[in-house]
Amino acid sequence: MTSAQDSLGRRNPGRLAADPARVVTRLFVPGQEGFEHQESRAGVVLRRILALDEAEVRSSLDDVVTRFDGRHRDLVGTFGRHARELADRLDPDQALSETRMLLLGAAFTSEYAIEGAALCNPSIVAHPDQAGTAAGELRFVMSVRGIGEGHRSSIGFRTGVVDAAGRATIDGRGPFATVGAATPTLLDSAVFRGELARLDNTGEATDYVLNALGDRFTQADLNSQLAKLHTHLRTRGRAEETISEIRAIAERSYRVDFSEDIPLTERVLWPSTEAEGAGMEDARFVRFTDDDGSVRWLATYTAYSGSHISQQLLETTDFRSFTSTPIVGRAAANKGLALFPRRIRGRFAAMSRADRESNAIAYSDHLSVWPSAVPVQRPAQAWEALQLGNCGSPIETEAGWLVLTHGVGPMRTYRIGAILLDLDDPTRLVGRLRQPLLSPADDEQNGYVPNVVYSCGALVHANTLVLPYGIGDAAIGIATVPLPELLTALRD
Repeated sequence: MTSAQDSLGRRNPGRLAADPARVVTRLFVPGQEGFEHQESRAGVVLRRILALDEAEVRSSLDDVVTRFDGRHRDLVGTFGRHARELADRLDPDQALSETRMLLLGAAFTSEYAIEGAALCNPSIVAHPDQAGTAAGELRFVMSVRGIGEGHRSSIGFRTGVVDAAGRATIDGRGPFATVGAATPTLLDSAVFRGELARLDNTGEATDYVLNALGDRFTQADLNSQLAKLHTHLRTRGRAEETISEIRAIAERSYRVDFSEDIPLTERVLWPSTEAEGAGMEDARFVRFTDDDGSVRWLATYTAYSGSHISQQLLETTDFRSFTSTPIVGRAAANKGLALFPRRIRGRFAAMSRADRESNAIAYSDHLSVWPSAVPVQRPAQAWEALQLGNCGSPIETEAGWLVLTHGVGPMRTYRIGAILLDLDDPTRLVGRLRQPLLSPADDEQNGYVPNVVYSCGALVHANTLVLPYGIGDAAIGIATVPLPELLTALRD
């Protein structure tokens, strides 16, 4: 389908293609490599390595390092860490050479091609560091979804510049891909209460735990209180069930840090919890300015366990340290929550698709708890007949909130559209494109998922909408649209 709105966009030359050479190292335990639970074969593998003579150990390690060292940062350090994770299976009285320990670590290490299957669904925001840009330029960060073996998704990053004429270029990336170190972070009582309410568990066992902990608490504090509750299983209703549900919620909060010497384009956010074990999907980043003028970068993403989806909130000020925490509430029950870039009348606001097919507006006093949503746009045109959703966070313009949308129509074709919402009351629709802004071109129909153009977020610079978009889940392109012409089309 070609439309008048389609002609507004200009596709930049060049595409960012999936690169199977982008690999990370992962702990590999034979027998436990799949999503299903199986018996580990680690013991028998260890015995085989321990039975080798020292010369063969040295030769084998040299071969591994020669073949793989140029593909990873600190490969030998990774082998050492993985060996230490297996140390509980070793005889503490048996002295092993450093070389043998490193070979043990290598035996329990594998590569994973983070873009081996697909690269798609970008979002773009202003970079926190604008030093060194020329007059009229804007440096940006673009998040990307890489998909590898088993359809497991991770979040990567690219950088680039939009010039004074609105033309976007993407920088080259670093030579490696590196996963950050995940550690526990503070837990939030409001998240627990919100999710337990959704699970219809608001009884005395819940209060016994949370009332004793305050608004923010550590994992150790929580474990201590759960241990106390465990001693009252016979006298407090649903205590065992409550303990299990609270532990599952707590496991979804963590922090990820990267060393300063790792460039942003090498950093990879990799699934760190059971809830997202099968993937971190479709991050929607936004530069958020609070009422006090402070700035941080937030993103929502879909956590996929392999059988269930949930939503998570990422927060960072520098793209080096991130926190990931659960998003809960009925308005966050499906995919695709997208945060507004500021509060509206003192409250957080977000685009929601809680009913799985319409665009809605949600308000909250807490970034992680979204109780309800008000529909603002329902499918109306043939190209969006199957479902609607957003393509990232709303963009503030003088005419209203510009929201890029996606519509799914015949042959499960994904197209990008746009709506305009009132600045003061985003539940009021003030403009809408009747035809798509961007549809799959003839050379964009094929891919890992055919007939799809899709974005998780755009930005405006130099009076130009800069729209990165996934092409068939196989590559990423950038389209630009003159903002005045788009706003005129929305109000016609």
